[in-house]
Order: sequence, then structure tokens, then C-alpha cells
Amino acid sequence: MALINYVTQIQFEFGALALLASECRRAGISRPLIVTDPGVKAAGIVDRALAAIPGLPATVFDRTPSNPTEAAVRAAAALYRAGRCDGLVAVGGGSAIDCAKGVAIAARHAGPLARYATIEGGSDRITDAVAPLIAVPTTSGTGSEVARGAILIVDDGRKLGFHSWHLVPRAALCDPELTLGLPKTLTAATGMDAIAHCMEAFLAPAFNPPADGIALDGLERAWGHIERAVRDGGDREARRQLMSASMQGALAFQKGLGCVHSLSHSLAGVDPTLHHGTLNAVLLPAVVAFNAEAPSVRGERRLERMARAVGLEAGSDLGPAIRDLNARLGLPAGLADLGVAPAWFDRVAAGALADHCHKTNPRPADAGDYRALLEASM
Repeated sequence: MALINYVTQIQFEFGALALLASECRRAGISRPLIVTDPGVKAAGIVDRALAAIPGLPATVFDRTPSNPTEAAVRAAAALYRAGRCDGLVAVGGGSAIDCAKGVAIAARHAGPLARYATIEGGSDRITDAVAPLIAVPTTSGTGSEVARGAILIVDDGRKLGFHSWHLVPRAALCDPELTLGLPKTLTAATGMDAIAHCMEAFLAPAFNPPADGIALDGLERAWGHIERAVRDGGDREARRQLMSASMQGALAFQKGLGCVHSLSHSLAGVDPTLHHGTLNAVLLPAVVAFNAEAPSVRGERRLERMARAVGLEAGSDLGPAIRDLNARLGLPAGLADLGVAPAWFDRVAAGALADHCHKTNPRPADAGDYRALLEASM
């Protein structure tokens, strides 16, 4: 068993789910609310989680939508209070983990969720009163199990980020066994999310060499194993490497992300049915090309370093290589294939400018730049 204590405690190994009871005890959780979604429950993973905590009276909220909403957070928080719960166990992908982080806030903080959003100055309003959380990821993409943030759609339709070190899960149980047999499309989309995290975190201008090293290593692992995992859902080594890359991408993006995420967050605010990882995969080539002109990217030869990590000869090859990888994975060729319309562009650009990830892109972007990136990604 690999025990990693960087940002939070991470138990990483096949079978790590068996440690759930001991991690609940360590976090002081005796009556957990399990936050999950219908697909994870139908796959039997919730039953496996419940079997791992015999003797702990647990309540289950299984209605997390694909893009978690304030309404879902409210419903789960009501169950939390009704069940006299004292902590949370998120079992699922990034949606379930982010929803649980929303519940961690709402269960012990008053007022509407937007009050605690990063762009509303809410990070300092999130206190150590948050409910303790343990995260059990069942996909390899978001890395929310080791991140201090959550992305939630609030009641007015905005897709906002919530960031506080108090939201970091007390423990992450990274069990690649839980990802065996995931559908090809979901494997591809979530895996490209991990790749986008590693790339954008590495390009973010903040000085953080440890995060840069983690990002490059995660990128190499994800790029080298994503096709194997899509081709064979039972490939244990590919699943292990993808889960590691997902975790590493989130450990690295503590230094920031960029225009890929500001655009994908805004697009999902317009159409909540759009899948985050798929959007990131489609947007990534255009944004990488845009950021190639940033002084920090050129001066530190960051494109060249990423190219070497994925086995390419030059940084200029990255955009075409990402497009080719998307095609081999069976992902959409452009935003138009996802139903995105040019009529959305002004609204999407405005949302991207307001997003927290906009501020950490290595090259400043304005509304015209965002429109151009959307057009190039259609």
C-alpha cells in the first residue's frame, strides 16, 4: 500500500476501499452521509462501500447530477441533518466529490451557496466548521479527491468555483479496482480531463517547481496509458496509471489552471449536460497554441518540456497530437459536435472572464480571445 501525505493523506492501491472504516475513525466520522450518483450505485460500488464500514449507520444520497447543483447540495444537506450525520464519504467521480464538498459547506454554514464562491470573495467565509470528508474516486479525471476546490452550479445558473483548504478531503482512497470496466467514452473523457489538468497546471505561471514536476510526470503517465485503458477496460496497469495521473493533475493544479477550464466551466453553465472532460479535450489544442506566445511559456520552454514528456519532437506538435489522440479515443472533433452554437459565444466569453481559472492562465485573454478560441474549437 502506498501512503502519500501531500496536501492530504492518500491511500493508493488496488483494494484501498477496505480502509474506509479506519479512515472514518481517523476523521472522527461515526454516522456518514455517503454522497454518490445513480450510476455508481447501480454498479454496486455503494454496496461495496457500505460493506467496508460495518457497524457505522450510514445515510445515502444518490441523486448527484452530472454537473452538481445547489439544489442537489440542499437536498443532500437535508439528509445529512435528518440522519444526524457527522461526516461525509463521497463515492464517485468529480461530480459526487464536488457535491459532497458543497454539502460540507452547507451543512455547517448559513446562507446561499454563492456567498462562499471564490469570485464572490467567499473563500475566507469557509471555516474549519465544514463537515469532515473522505473521498473515494471511481473515475480517473478530476482529481477532486486531493483538491481544495469544488465546481457547482448555483441557483442563478452560474457554474462557480469554491476554494478553501478546509475543503480538502481528510483522506483519499484511490482504488483503481473501482475503475475497472468503466465505459470507453467515460474513460476517454475523464482521462483527457486529467491530461488537461497536468498541461494547464504546468503552463500556469506561478513559481512551484514541485507542482511542475508532479504535472509532467502525471502527463507522461496519462498519455502513455489512456489508449490502453480505453481499449481494454480491465487493463489493471493502465487503470492504475490513469488514476495516478488524475490524482497528480489535481495535486499540481493547486498552482492554477487556465483558459481551457474557464471556457469549459462557462460552457457547462450555459448547457449543464455538457461533459467537463470532453469539453476540456476539445478546447485543449487551441488553448495550448494560444499560450505558446506567453513569455513564461517561451522563456522556460514549457511546450518543449511537455512535448518530451509525451514523446514528441517539438512543442509545436502538441496541438495536432492532442487532436489526433482525441480522434483515436473516439471523442468529438469539435464543439459543434457537442451542440455548441456560435450564438452562445458572447455569454460564454463573459462567463470565462469571470471564472477563477481565467486569472491563472499564462497569457492574458480578453473577450475577443475567448471568442477566437471557441471558433478555433468548433
